[in-house]
Amino acid sequence: MSRPIPDLRDPAQRSAYRRELMQVAKGFRRTGVALAVLGSALILVNAYWTPIPNIVTLAAIVTGFALMLFGIGARTKYHKRRMRGEI
Repeated sequence: MSRPIPDLRDPAQRSAYRRELMQVAKGFRRTGVALAVLGSALILVNAYWTPIPNIVTLAAIVTGFALMLFGIGARTKYHKRRMRGEI
């Protein structure tokens, strides 16, 4: 059974829908950001302190961006389905 489509012209419903949308794929998006930041920090560590293989930093950044893109895509797909009344 699908829920009613939120009226995005109403500020209260828009705020509630925004909170709902922020929960979709939150773990993927946060993990992606954390990995991208970690990869960037590893580049600094590699430049100033101890050598780290470049593949490790590159893997962290690429994986982080992939997770962020997956999370954004999942949220967009959820929004489209929700606005059509499928969810």
